[in-house]
Amino acid sequence: QVQLVESGGGLVQAGGSLRLSCAASGRTFSIYAVGWFRQAPGKEREFVAATRWSGRNTYYADSVKGRFTISRDNAKNTVYLQMDTLKPEDTAVYYCTAGQSRGTSYAFPNEYDYWGQGTQVTVSS
Repeated sequence: QVQLVESGGGLVQAGGSLRLSCAASGRTFSIYAVGWFRQAPGKEREFVAATRWSGRNTYYADSVKGRFTISRDNAKNTVYLQMDTLKPEDTAVYYCTAGQSRGTSYAFPNEYDYWGQGTQVTVSS
C-alpha cells in the first residue's frame, strides 16, 4: 500500500502562484509514476501533470503547459506541483496519485492505483 497526503492548496488571486506538495509513504519503492489530477464542481476528474518516479519524463495537459511544473524529491518521497499564472478556471480540488505500472499516456485515472484525499485550490478573478 502507498499513502498520499496533499498540502498547499488555498485561495489565490488570478495571476498568482501556489505550490502543492504530495507526501508519499508506505511501499514507495513500488511506485512507477506519480501525477496530479483535478476536479471542478460538476465536472469529471481531469489530468493535470505526471512524471515517472525515477527518470526525467514529464507530461502535462495542454491547459496547464507552460504554467505548471511537476517535480519530485525522491529523498523526501514528495511530489510537487508548482502552479504559476493561475486562472479562475484552475479552481478545483487537486488530487495526487501514484501508479505501480507503466502507463500508456499517464493521463487517465485508471492508470493509477493510489489517490490522496485532495486539496482545494481557488483562484479569484
